[in-house]
Amino acid sequence: MKEKVEPRTLPGFMELLPQDQITFNNMVDTIRSVYEEFGFLPLDTPTIELSEVLLAKAGGETEKQIYRFMKGDTDLSLRFDLTVPLARYVAGHYNDLIFPFKRYQISKVFRGERPQKGRFREFYQCDIDIIGNDNLDLIYDAEIPSVIYHVFQKLNLGKFTIRINNRKILNGFFESLGLLEISSDILRVIDKIDKIGVSAVKEELKSLELTEEQIEKVLSFLAITGTNDEKIKALKELEIQTETFQTGLYELETVINSLRSFAILEDYFKIDLTIARGLDYYTGTVYETILDEYPKLGSICSGGRYENLADYYTEEHLPGVGISIGLTRLFSQLKEIGLVGESKTTISQVLIVPMDKENNAYVLETASKLRNKGIKTDVYYQDKGMKQKMKYADRLGIPYVLVIGETEVKEGKVAFKDMISGSQELISVEEVIERLTNC
Repeated sequence: MKEKVEPRTLPGFMELLPQDQITFNNMVDTIRSVYEEFGFLPLDTPTIELSEVLLAKAGGETEKQIYRFMKGDTDLSLRFDLTVPLARYVAGHYNDLIFPFKRYQISKVFRGERPQKGRFREFYQCDIDIIGNDNLDLIYDAEIPSVIYHVFQKLNLGKFTIRINNRKILNGFFESLGLLEISSDILRVIDKIDKIGVSAVKEELKSLELTEEQIEKVLSFLAITGTNDEKIKALKELEIQTETFQTGLYELETVINSLRSFAILEDYFKIDLTIARGLDYYTGTVYETILDEYPKLGSICSGGRYENLADYYTEEHLPGVGISIGLTRLFSQLKEIGLVGESKTTISQVLIVPMDKENNAYVLETASKLRNKGIKTDVYYQDKGMKQKMKYADRLGIPYVLVIGETEVKEGKVAFKDMISGSQELISVEEVIERLTNC
């Protein structure tokens, strides 16, 4: 006897049953369709990259999470996000692309981090980016959240809020306090405020050797409240004259006003001065999106403006703005809280059931006619009893069954059975096509 191997997957890798995979795929299709409505072009970069290329910008914790291996004498790595491959792609195809270059990519990425609830080693990211050649108009900073607005409206996940800030405002503010040299460290602390709370942030700021006065000014700054216009007004009243702060304030106000031009309801976006985004390459506008009824899920979509996408690969100045939906994590969390239920257990609209093998030629001809009209059609070929064939259709949730026996073949028709009502009638294949294309 062969020793059996336990069928199991590695921790941190999601594997779904068909009904959940259908729901997941429907979400992917929705996201893709909105991306394309806004003129984003599809891109699919290799899963495996040369390590020296992929890791040009990596370091610290990121590099520790890379799946890296040797194949012969070649040092290879699995991609850990979709942004670095995009940078390599744009630099490599610079002369072939039309700028601004708008691309989307929905693909798997891999990170060898410790798997835990809602965090995976293999997961789908749904990215959009707009890359400029030398410059990129601020209107694109508003187009990105408008895309996200339409995505989450169509996904129908309830009320959500796109939170917006600008890194230049934060850096300019720190500069006014004489803290510019450690601004990146402060931003990393601020970025955790929703997770660890104000008290913990205060302690971490103390560890960075900020004075009590500086800490209070930072916390007061982050606590500015009101409508979007009131927050802009409050920022102006601080009378911080550093060039960085003033530039960031202008950019933020411009983006907010542009979002209104995109006809996004004001209730769906707000200025949030606590949004910092920990990644160093964000230089201007930053975004995070939360579901209002489920804030503990954290950001379900994030991104921002970066000054030079491909500075490790080219001398060309390529500013960009983008955003990413971590779909695997989002799906798992939504399923856990019951916000996405199980979908159908099949995508078939109809099941053809032959009474015996002698009718297979007519069965296959009928199936071809239906499929040619875009009707998703399954055929049950197993030599089983009629009860088992109907049970198959019922368990999968296939709404209609076409029974084909000797009588149906002679008359050139099919027995059309509605699995919900139980009714059955003898009709032509053309009538079946008409009914199923109109339902």
